[in-house]
Amino acid sequence: MHVLVTGGTGFIGSYVLRKLADTDHSVRVLMRDASPGVLALSFDRLELVQGDILDRASLDKAMEGCDAVIHLVGIIREIPSRGITFEGVHAEGTRNTVEAASRAEVKSFVHLSANGASQTGVSRYQTTKWEAEKTVESAGFERWTIFRPSIVFGRPDPGRPEFASDLVRQLVKPFPILPVFGDGDFLMQPVAVTSVADGMVQSLDGPGANTVFEAGGPNALTYTEILDVLAIAMGSKPKPKINIPVPLVSTGIALLGWTGLLPITSDQLDMLVEGNVCDFKRFHETFGLEPVPFSAERLSYLR
Repeated sequence: MHVLVTGGTGFIGSYVLRKLADTDHSVRVLMRDASPGVLALSFDRLELVQGDILDRASLDKAMEGCDAVIHLVGIIREIPSRGITFEGVHAEGTRNTVEAASRAEVKSFVHLSANGASQTGVSRYQTTKWEAEKTVESAGFERWTIFRPSIVFGRPDPGRPEFASDLVRQLVKPFPILPVFGDGDFLMQPVAVTSVADGMVQSLDGPGANTVFEAGGPNALTYTEILDVLAIAMGSKPKPKINIPVPLVSTGIALLGWTGLLPITSDQLDMLVEGNVCDFKRFHETFGLEPVPFSAERLSYLR
């Protein structure tokens, strides 16, 4: 198959491209700007094209001759001053990509959503992800597959944000006492990036057609437990913690969130305290994946 990948320059995208390199598929990557990371992953069947999911003409050109699309573009934080919004990237960008794929008579469409996507989600991140899913499902593709990963972990390439590395850099390493929102008992279920990438590539022409998969790891941990695992993975000991009431954090974000200097937004706080877990078994069984635990051993790259 000839596969167009959007978002191939991101953290998950880099692993999807590595997985595609091991297949017989030829790959075209849509890029807004040249990325040394993607160029370093170059293989014989990889083609780089310039374009943007908000530019319909560039999408039509990129889709020419493609049999399949893996749509990975997404954001976790808005930058309204640069026109980067959840509605623009998730809803409009996916709609543009789906319409271009339909015009090109693409047969298989694989879409990266997020665990918690819902019409009644607690954040605009979740509701716009849900809107994007509905766009994919109703487009009439011969095959479509939607993946809803929980928080994704794995060794990142330089310049590609990954939640464990970011949490260590911004919180666990610099602070002698770690602030914990609320009681810290909300559950998270990190999933390995290698598993997500493997499942997405398999679904192009293998199992999982016309299905929405929740993709989580095998162990659900509280936020407090995750902080301890990260500290041990760094080669340190778990640090003391102080609990901060959620209403106090919300007030701080309301007062200072506009500055862009805080490490968390109101949307992210709401999703964090809601928790992020799912039934991981169907995802792993469908694609024959070995569940990868979120453990200090698996996070040795944090050292």
